[in-house]
Amino acid sequence: MWISRSILLKSLLHQRCYSQSVAAAAVAFEHSFEQAPLTYLEGFPRPDPKYDETILAIPRDGSGKNISGKERKQGRVPAILFEQEDGQHGGNKRLISVRANQIRKLVNHLGRSFFLSRLFDLEVAPEFGSDEVIEKIRVLPRAIHLHSGTDAPLNVTFIRAPSHALLKVDVPLVYRGEDVCPGLRKGSSLNTIRRTVKYLCPADVIPPYIDVDLSELDVGQKLTMADLKVHPALKLLKSKDEPVCKHHIPPKRKNSGSPKIGKADVMVKEACDQNGNNLALNLLATLNDCNSPIGSNVLIHHIGESSTCSVSWRPQNTT
Repeated sequence: MWISRSILLKSLLHQRCYSQSVAAAAVAFEHSFEQAPLTYLEGFPRPDPKYDETILAIPRDGSGKNISGKERKQGRVPAILFEQEDGQHGGNKRLISVRANQIRKLVNHLGRSFFLSRLFDLEVAPEFGSDEVIEKIRVLPRAIHLHSGTDAPLNVTFIRAPSHALLKVDVPLVYRGEDVCPGLRKGSSLNTIRRTVKYLCPADVIPPYIDVDLSELDVGQKLTMADLKVHPALKLLKSKDEPVCKHHIPPKRKNSGSPKIGKADVMVKEACDQNGNNLALNLLATLNDCNSPIGSNVLIHHIGESSTCSVSWRPQNTT
């Protein structure tokens, strides 16, 4: 059978283009599976296994103020489990309840910000203590609402965190090196601007915190978000030029003359030491020897034959 050259050429070109696209897709698909899973790098903070814990939960029938109140009276905290970042828009939402004492213990041990930047295993069972497991998955606490007076957990929001998930996390900052900070040693004060920084993190390498090194920060200098050392897979969701902390010199106080000191501000009620020396007279002599401006404002009071005395500052004449 004879086939025209143009038809044959068109079919070959079509087959060639289709084959190239399929090949490219196949290569990309293969590379995605060959890519090694992300892990924490040496020198960067990683979660402390001491606080590894499985959060136990049971299904919750409904939502609302009355149902949530009943859950809290029974020692449970109403919670919601979402599907990744768009879960609040209807993706695989599950109503659950968790144990209040377990959540409170984790928040107290870790701190609220550190609790919200750590992954946990969540195990959903029909009832607490049941051996049957409905669902077991790794989750990230997205939000927690605490009572303003007692810090008791009122509700918790969890988000599923499989390995392929990219999650927005407010990572807490830990400031280190204050004892050797040049700026602090020169008398400046540290203005802490940010306590957390938001990153888009792969679920496998969510940092529990970020170290902020102050050991080389001098007077007038500042650290920005670009100076933070994090895993290269993390993506900053704020401007890298935003400051995290900075040093500034506090303004000098103007000397408005002698301070106004009340009579009851300083009082010494011991008459003498073990050697029989009058403490009040010794104090007055010391102040006079040092040319103290308040030395002349010390009153010595002798009470009775016991030589008991008191020392007080004489109020300044402000007129």
